[in-house]
Amino acid sequence: MSRFLLRFLSIYLLFSLSLAACAAANPPILPMNTALPPTMTSQTQATQQPATVVPLHVEPTSTPSACIATTGRLEKGVVDTELLYQPMRFNVYLPPCYNAEVGKRYPVLYLLHGQGSNEDQWIRIGAGAAADRIISSADAPPFIIVFPYDYSYKQPTEYKFEEVFIDLLLPQIDKTYRTQADSMHRAIGGLSRGGAWALRMGTRNPQLFGAIGGHSPAIFYVDEKPLTRRLLEMTPELMPRIWLDAGDKDSEFGVIGPFEKFLSSNNIPHEWHEYIGWHDEKYWSAHVEEYLRWYASGWNN
Repeated sequence: MSRFLLRFLSIYLLFSLSLAACAAANPPILPMNTALPPTMTSQTQATQQPATVVPLHVEPTSTPSACIATTGRLEKGVVDTELLYQPMRFNVYLPPCYNAEVGKRYPVLYLLHGQGSNEDQWIRIGAGAAADRIISSADAPPFIIVFPYDYSYKQPTEYKFEEVFIDLLLPQIDKTYRTQADSMHRAIGGLSRGGAWALRMGTRNPQLFGAIGGHSPAIFYVDEKPLTRRLLEMTPELMPRIWLDAGDKDSEFGVIGPFEKFLSSNNIPHEWHEYIGWHDEKYWSAHVEEYLRWYASGWNN
């Protein structure tokens, strides 16, 4: 091979190697409008959002709803004392939502049964159901009812029922339940013998009871004169609201009628109703809701 050819080959080889080195050091540049893959765009946007903006899981916040109960409930209790031959059992009606509205206090009504019956009589003639109706319809404020048991046929001076009722039962109820423990929010009533007790204890303790209901009251004979005297001597500030009713064929009408005339002739405020009926549960059950509405009307103010 000639010297000239060898030099040409050497120059060509060097020139080829230089081109290869330049290509490795300067890779091709992508055009400016070349788009990134969609998955890369999605990932980039996700990492730019703060984690607290859209939490992965949100626990629902529960807000307690207002109580919508429409029925009350009954509880049983007892005053066990040596002052009576038998314990003073009692039922307590608690109005709808009593347990839910724990900061609320309630008026209390004491209802006494008739002779020969027991603490279930008022419930049997519909007092609990009537209370549910007038309270759930907002016709009356919620209130508590206590139904005590009187086992005796005796006159009130012959045994200690009144002492136990006033000194033991009332404080026990006020301690156990959320009552409004003042005379303006405490009432007493009864039917037949229970009505006699209501008139007796209500007029002997006007500082405790703001309302007295006598429903066909079989007024105690030991109370016939003292009852009228107590009412005549009572100051207007202590005078309770008084309700009196009886059926026109009531066996006790011979006593109830003259007592109502005494109230009227002496201008003693009272509400009097003479209905058609007898001295029995059919008569009382027909008017039990009216009775409860009257008691509750004193607590609407």
